[in-house]
Amino acid sequence: MTTPAAADPAVPTAPAAIRNLPSWLLGRAAARGRALVADALAEHGLKMWHHVVLCAVADLEPVAQADLVRSVRLDPKDMVGVLNDLQAAGLVERAPDPKDRRKNAVTITGQGARLVETCARAARAANDELLAPLTPAERARFLEMLRRVAQIPAD
Repeated sequence: MTTPAAADPAVPTAPAAIRNLPSWLLGRAAARGRALVADALAEHGLKMWHHVVLCAVADLEPVAQADLVRSVRLDPKDMVGVLNDLQAAGLVERAPDPKDRRKNAVTITGQGARLVETCARAARAANDELLAPLTPAERARFLEMLRRVAQIPAD
C-alpha cells in the first residue's frame, strides 16, 4: 500500500489556507486516484485516454467518431491519435458508418473487448487501493456524496 503523503517528509505540506478546502482535497484525491489507475493500466499497455475511448467504444458501438468525441469530451484531433493507436494495436476498427457513409463508425475487436475486461479489473483494484482507508459503508456513502457534488446521477 502507498504511504500517505502526510507521513512522507519528502512531500511538502499544503499551505494552511488551502489544505482544508474541499476543492483542494478533491483535487489531491483525484490526482492520487488517476495515478493509481494510470499505473494499473500501464501494466496492460494502455494510457488513460486510450482506456476511456476503448470503454466508450465498447459501450456505444458501432459509434460515429464524432459522437465518440462528444461522449468522452476529447478534442477531435486528439481523438484521431487515440483511435489510430487503438486501431494499430488491433483493439478497434474504423469503417464507413452504415447509417451515414460520410462518417466513420468505430467498433471494438475481440482483443479490445478482452482488454477492456482486464483493464476494468485493474482499475477496480486501483480504486480499491484508493478507498482502502474507508469501510464498505463509508465507501458507499462517499461515492453517493461525490455523485451529488459532481452532479452525476447514480447508475
